[in-house]
Amino acid sequence: MSKLDRLDIKQLRIFQALIREKNASKAASQLGLTQQAVSEQLKKLRDVFDDRLFLRKTSGFIPTPFAEQLSLDIDKLLNDFQALLSPKVFDPKTVSGTYVIAATDYAQQVVLPSIIARLRLESPNLKIIVRDFELDKLHDLMESGKVNLAIAFPDYIPDSYPILTLFEEHHVCVTSLNSSISKLSPSLAEIADYPSIIASPSRPNFKGSIDDWFKSFGLSRNVVVSAPCFSIVPMYLEVTDSIAFLPSRAITELNLIEIELEESPDPFDVIAAWHPRYNEDPLQKWVVSNLLP
Repeated sequence: MSKLDRLDIKQLRIFQALIREKNASKAASQLGLTQQAVSEQLKKLRDVFDDRLFLRKTSGFIPTPFAEQLSLDIDKLLNDFQALLSPKVFDPKTVSGTYVIAATDYAQQVVLPSIIARLRLESPNLKIIVRDFELDKLHDLMESGKVNLAIAFPDYIPDSYPILTLFEEHHVCVTSLNSSISKLSPSLAEIADYPSIIASPSRPNFKGSIDDWFKSFGLSRNVVVSAPCFSIVPMYLEVTDSIAFLPSRAITELNLIEIELEESPDPFDVIAAWHPRYNEDPLQKWVVSNLLP
């Protein structure tokens, strides 16, 4: 058995009490122990450190020079243990390190600017990495700590993850001002037949998030272009005679016109999510507290 295996915190506390009191009886009373228990632990300490540590005198003990030097190291060690067990006070202004956010193209445009502004204001030493949302890799990235926060739609997030709903969003049907459908009031069936552009950021295909909604009316969309991100769709609309369904907050200040529909797609939530292992992490709790205005 190594010397470290033969040592425990209780023995160190007894040693420090003997240094202070220089009396076994007084040290025992201070620690709520019997004098015999103190003497037994002192015997073990002498064996571990291979030094007498304390010499008897009429009124108590005198520490050896080795014990006096050892006391300085033990005092620091016990203070470090106490700090380890004390509640940590989180101060965003002094925290440093890197925080990684995975966000969809939509979230990067609409959600993150205000959040990053708040985080930078309150925590100037914290560095932030924003990376594209990778649906197939999300769980592994978050479980390994390579991603701290995800901002996306509920369908993209594992059911076991804690989430915070940021706001409710809805899709609107839009087209360019020059398209042949911009001046019409088309039926839903006509909308379905019209050439449509979708954003498919998670997987490149021709299936959009509202295809099931069209299917509930017995309709199938005529998707002709699939783009990897929301931000490029308005540019494609400008040069093609087509329509798109985009989140309402992603089309502000764009040269697009909204087509009024006889029925509207169901609203959906935009959420933030994180791995359960970080539920009690002070930095994580602070960031989450800054997600809402």
